[in-house]
Amino acid sequence: MTVLKLTLKSLFNRKLTSALTITSIALSVLLLLSFERIRSGAKESFNSTIAGIDLIAGARTSPLQLLLYSVFHLGDPTNNVSYKGYEAINQHSEIDWTIPISLGDSHHGYRVVGTDTNFFSHYQYGSNKHIAFEAGTQFKRTFDVVIGSEIAEKLRYKVGDTITLAHGTGVTFQDHGDSPFTVVGILKRTATPVDQSLYINLEAIEAIHSGWESGAPSKDAPVAHSLAPTQVTAFFIKLKSKTSVFEVQRYINDYSNEALTAALPGIVLTSLWKNLSFVERLLSVLMTLVFISSLLSLFLVLLTSLKERRREMAILRSVGAKPGFIFSLFVFESCFITAIGIVKGTVLTLVLSKLLGAPLIERFGINIDLYSWSLNDIRYLLGIFGISVIVGIIPAIMAYRNTLADGLTIKV
Repeated sequence: MTVLKLTLKSLFNRKLTSALTITSIALSVLLLLSFERIRSGAKESFNSTIAGIDLIAGARTSPLQLLLYSVFHLGDPTNNVSYKGYEAINQHSEIDWTIPISLGDSHHGYRVVGTDTNFFSHYQYGSNKHIAFEAGTQFKRTFDVVIGSEIAEKLRYKVGDTITLAHGTGVTFQDHGDSPFTVVGILKRTATPVDQSLYINLEAIEAIHSGWESGAPSKDAPVAHSLAPTQVTAFFIKLKSKTSVFEVQRYINDYSNEALTAALPGIVLTSLWKNLSFVERLLSVLMTLVFISSLLSLFLVLLTSLKERRREMAILRSVGAKPGFIFSLFVFESCFITAIGIVKGTVLTLVLSKLLGAPLIERFGINIDLYSWSLNDIRYLLGIFGISVIVGIIPAIMAYRNTLADGLTIKV
C-alpha cells in the first residue's frame, strides 16, 4: 500500500481533527496572502494615481500634506496660491505645461475640483494612461460639470442632469443653489480619486463664490464683472527635461512673492511608505504569529496521535514496512495536510479578493489584481510548506524510534 493511500485512510479516521487543522492552515494562508495583496495593491494604487508629473506646487506646507490634499483629496490645504503667482511660475522656460486645481467645494461628500482643459489633455494615471470619457465631453461653458464614474454610478447621474454644488467639503448646509450646473461628461473608471470627483472650470469657481468673500453668501455683495481666476489651490507641473527638476523646485521654493512648496511625487510617496514601514512590519509579525500557531496545531495533532497509532505502526511493521517507511509516512502526512490547507487558503483568498475588490476601489481606491502573484506570495507559500516538513520530522523521528523499540509487539 502506498504512502498516499495510508495517509488518506489515516486522515479519514481522524477526519474532525484533520479538517480543523487544514482549516486553521487555510485561514493563516488567507490572512497572509490577503495582507500581502492589500499592501501591494495599496502601494500600486497610490503610486499609479498620478503619472507623468514631475512636480506638485502649492502654498507653503509639508510635501506630504501637499500631495495628500492635491492628488488624493485627503485633508484640506493650508492656503491658496494667487493666480498671478501661478501664471508667473508657469512662464518658467523649463516648464512644458501645468494643470491648476482649485479645491473647497463638494457635492454629496464628493470633492469638486476647479481646473482647466489641460486636465483632460495631460492628466495621466497608472502606466501613463490618459483619462477618457464614458459619455459626453469636457466642459466648455461656465456652468458645465464633468463627473467621475463612481459619482455617476452611485448618484445615478447622466449627461444632461442638473446638479447643485455645496460650499465647503465637510457637513454643510450652505449650497450654491443660485448656480446650478449641467452634467456634460462622465469619465471612464480609473480606480483613482478621479472617479470620486467633479470637475468644473476655474471661471465657475469664481462665479459661484461671487459674494462669498466673508465665507457666507451676502446679498449686499457686488456681482463680479470678471470671472478671471484669482487663486488656485495647487498645480501639477510637467517639465521639458527631467534634468531641470531640482532647478525648478528650488525656483518655486525660493519664490519671493509668495511662500510656496514644490514636491516631487515619487520621493514623497517613497517617504510615505518608509514612514509606514513600522506598521507593515508589525502587521507582518502578527500574521506570522497566526501562521506559527496553525503549524503548532498541526504539530500537536501529529504528536497526540502518535500514541494512538503505535499499534498501527506495529501492524505495518508486521507486513514488512521498514522504519524508514514509518518516518516518511509522518512527514508526508504533515506535508499533505499543509498542501491541502494552502490550496484551500489560496482559493479563499481569490474569493475574498473578488468580494472585496469593488468596495476597496470605491472606498479607498485600492485596486487588487486577482490573478497577480508577487514574489512575497510565493515566498510565503514555500515557507509554509517548508516549515510543515520540519514540523512533521519530530513526530516522524519519534515514530521511527518507537517502531525500532516495539518491533512487532507493542506495550501499551
